[in-house]
Amino acid sequence: MAFLQLNALSKRYGAVDAVVATDLAVEKGEFVSLLGPSGCGKTTTLQMIAGFVDVTGGQILLDGRDITHAKPASRGLGVVFQSYALFPHMSVRDNVAFGLKMRKVPATEIASRVKTVLELVRLAPHAERYPRELSGGQRQRVALARALVIEPFEIRRIQCEVGITTLMVTHDQAEALSISDRVVVMQAGRVTQIDAPYKLYEHPRTRFISDFVGKANLLTGDFDQLGAPQVRFEPGNGELTLSLRPEKIDLVAAGSGRLQGKVLDSYFFGSQWLYRIKTQIGELTVVRRNDGSAPLGCGAAVGLDWESSLLRVLAADEVHA
Repeated sequence: MAFLQLNALSKRYGAVDAVVATDLAVEKGEFVSLLGPSGCGKTTTLQMIAGFVDVTGGQILLDGRDITHAKPASRGLGVVFQSYALFPHMSVRDNVAFGLKMRKVPATEIASRVKTVLELVRLAPHAERYPRELSGGQRQRVALARALVIEPFEIRRIQCEVGITTLMVTHDQAEALSISDRVVVMQAGRVTQIDAPYKLYEHPRTRFISDFVGKANLLTGDFDQLGAPQVRFEPGNGELTLSLRPEKIDLVAAGSGRLQGKVLDSYFFGSQWLYRIKTQIGELTVVRRNDGSAPLGCGAAVGLDWESSLLRVLAADEVHA
């Protein structure tokens, strides 16, 4: 039996199903993330496990013991709440550095790590500004930077060393994919896929998962004579919705490849370039490794190619948020 077992766990508020018949088995020492957009039920699920929210239906077992209706203090669980609230009297740089200072990290290392993470979230030019001087989106990135400079890898390191079983709630797919043994994707109160991060990214089950976990080009397709999925290039309704990740597409010389296009825009991210390409089947996003060569200019004609085996057939979304 799993260390933590959820059997048809449910929570209903009046006419609203916050969590619907959720089954989950977490092994001892495993790091599992509940991932999904706001309001999907992930926090409610965690609160029921911790005992802070009453269970409407189902069962929670911890190491074989039924704790469904046990008091929080008697469950043997530790809960850590993470707040991204910024200190209004501190600059962006000091907000990000705060956690490192509390951990008595050497000043030179603090400066280096803060510089790196601010560049990562594209806030280096605003390092000396205060939260009130930033837009909402910029404040979000400060909060992300402050978490990234310590988390999530510090959590993962401690978890691995101590061997504790960890269940984390997040809406950040990059965080979930980078540190989890398995990821539980939730949508509108329901679990839609449980998988290892690599499998979740490479083999998303639905359109929602394909777009929420990373980014994907969603294409219309058909099955070929051998039963393999193929992109439909001619007008008309295909039978399939296909997912093709931006980094799986190769940019080749104009006139070659499976599809022709023109560059609409390019964005530089240091290690890679992101291109928006206009094609006969719609606009596609392509990610290309930065190999040191000059970027393709706006309006440049290009060919696009990919391996057929990289196309993923998506099931229809099972629920609607």
